[in-house]
Amino acid sequence: MRYFFEIGSIFLLAIALGMDAFSACLGIGLYGLRLRKIVMISVLIGFFHALMPFLGIVIGGFINGVVGEIAVISSGVVLIIIGLEMISWLIFPSQKKVKPPENFGLILFVLSVSLDSFSVGLSLGMIGLRVAFTLLVFAGVATIMSFSGLILGKKIQMIFGQYACVIGGFILILFGLKFILEYL
Repeated sequence: MRYFFEIGSIFLLAIALGMDAFSACLGIGLYGLRLRKIVMISVLIGFFHALMPFLGIVIGGFINGVVGEIAVISSGVVLIIIGLEMISWLIFPSQKKVKPPENFGLILFVLSVSLDSFSVGLSLGMIGLRVAFTLLVFAGVATIMSFSGLILGKKIQMIFGQYACVIGGFILILFGLKFILEYL
């Protein structure tokens, strides 16, 4: 019974951590990405949802006390900037079509939706969960939830066209503000 409770708890925690990724991916999916890009972003998010808690376990409380809040606030700022870029075409219609984040911008996006799992990693080592199994569950659930958000966003974009990008921009701005306001 103890193992059933432990496994259930791990999956619930993974779903809770994956909700931010799902929501942010819904916004990014409104760019109308190709399937290859959707898979790449989903796998990256899954990887970071395993890497960040692992780093939290390894580095421990020192980093959390020093830069934990700064990192989360920075993530909020990154999401706001991406969101503003997405809605900028409405204000400046002569601009070229807004492109989804690529290269360093993509890494910042993935990092911003995965940072909350860092703080979870700080407590994972202390409560004695099976770390490897937990990290694999986090990665798998985050990958599936990110993929679902990106695909759903793409479907919405097909229906609403370029205006869906504005909706996605507002979604990302709201999540950025949520990150920032949680730590102020």
